[in-house]
Amino acid sequence: MENFVMIVIVAFIALVFGYILHLIYSKLNIKSAEQISEQIIKEAKMIADTKLKEALLEAKLIVDKERKEFEHEIKEKKQSIQSMENKINQREENLDRKIDTVDKREKDLVGKEKDISSKEHMLSLKFSELNKMKEEQKKILEKISGVTREEAKRSLINEMEKEAKQDAVVLAQKLEQETRENASKKSKEILSIAIQRVAADHTADITTSTVQIPSDEIKGRIIGREGRNIRAFEQATGVDVIVDDTPEAIAISAFDGVRRQIAKIALERLIADGRIHPARIEEIVDKVKKEMDQHLKEIGEQALIETGIPCLNLEIIKLLGKLKYRTSYGQNQLKHTLEVAWLAGAIAGELGLDVMFCKKAGLLHDIGKAVDHDVEGTHHQISADIAEKYSESPKMVNAILSHHEGIEAPASPEAFVVAAADAISAARPGARMESIEHYLKRLEKLEKIAKEFKGVSMAYAIQAGREVRILVEPDSIDDKQSQILAHDIAKKVEQELEYPGQIKITVIRETRAQEIAK
Repeated sequence: MENFVMIVIVAFIALVFGYILHLIYSKLNIKSAEQISEQIIKEAKMIADTKLKEALLEAKLIVDKERKEFEHEIKEKKQSIQSMENKINQREENLDRKIDTVDKREKDLVGKEKDISSKEHMLSLKFSELNKMKEEQKKILEKISGVTREEAKRSLINEMEKEAKQDAVVLAQKLEQETRENASKKSKEILSIAIQRVAADHTADITTSTVQIPSDEIKGRIIGREGRNIRAFEQATGVDVIVDDTPEAIAISAFDGVRRQIAKIALERLIADGRIHPARIEEIVDKVKKEMDQHLKEIGEQALIETGIPCLNLEIIKLLGKLKYRTSYGQNQLKHTLEVAWLAGAIAGELGLDVMFCKKAGLLHDIGKAVDHDVEGTHHQISADIAEKYSESPKMVNAILSHHEGIEAPASPEAFVVAAADAISAARPGARMESIEHYLKRLEKLEKIAKEFKGVSMAYAIQAGREVRILVEPDSIDDKQSQILAHDIAKKVEQELEYPGQIKITVIRETRAQEIAK
């Protein structure tokens, strides 16, 4: 028990002593915190004073800078204002000078107006005197003629109306006559060009094909009930089928030789098959068209082989094949094309020119005739467009376009060769279907027309009548008159002859000087 009490007392004393130590420690900590806070406050005040001084210094520097800039701006504005004032002063001086000038001019104008007004007054007086004199003269004339002014005016107007009516009638008759002459001439030109394009001299020979049939009973089956078979066939092929009284034959007509050939083969197959109805017709025609496309390709490739041309575009090869079924003046166009290619190659070889180029140009020079029934334009222009479309050279396009004289000037020696080869192939007798009698008469008539003109010594019709060469007497006709003579002969040929295409009139004036050395 005593031990317990001692322990309690010791514990209590320890507790009190610990509390006293705690209080002492707490007071010591409070004093150190106060000292630290005071130190912090002092440092903060010092920092604040420093920042304030720095801010004041910086503000002072900014103010000085702004003040200097402001002063500089004011100085510049003063200078600009001063220059503007100088300009304004100068303008005022100029205006003063101009005002002085205007005042002087106004004074001059006032003086001139006074002079003009006085002159006008004098003129008015003179006009009044003249009017009085005119009236007096009119009265004297009326007395002498016995006709008043109004009567004379009416009489003059009536006479002028009569003359105007007569002139109008004469002019109308002249215009009507000229219109008829020009219309006749133009119609002849249009017809001749159309004849040249579709070879109408031999239309019956080159635009129809005949299909033989085993018996006339087949004609009824071809026509079909109410004509449905023949309509379906014509619609599928694009041709006209002529069923007439010709025994065991049916005619197929079309300007396009390829369509005509397709129609002929298809009709022959339908007759051989015996089944003729719209569905079968379409089937056979489609099959023949595919076969014809391959056939045209083979023909074109054969033409390349014959001429030795290495390769061409596939579409151009097919167009070459189409030329087999195209004629011009009765001349087969593919044969003409091959002939031109051979001739051009031979001439180029003799002259040392590009043989392969000339052959190729000869093959392509009339390629447009394969499509000229479907495309607007002349065949040489269409041919040039096709060549250009398939990336042929400008030199090739020019050679094709210039093979007809007067369309475009040849740009190379090869172009002249192609034109010459075309003329040789087309102009030689027998190349184109034409009666020899008509041919000779036309040549004689051409030469006769040319020889009728004064100063012509000789005239020769050449190139199958496509050109007339006229030799004139140099003493009778000079160079200027030669051009007039060519024009007059051309006009007379147009009036007196009927011919397809064009005829070139060439007048040659030659002066020779000759001496003999003894």
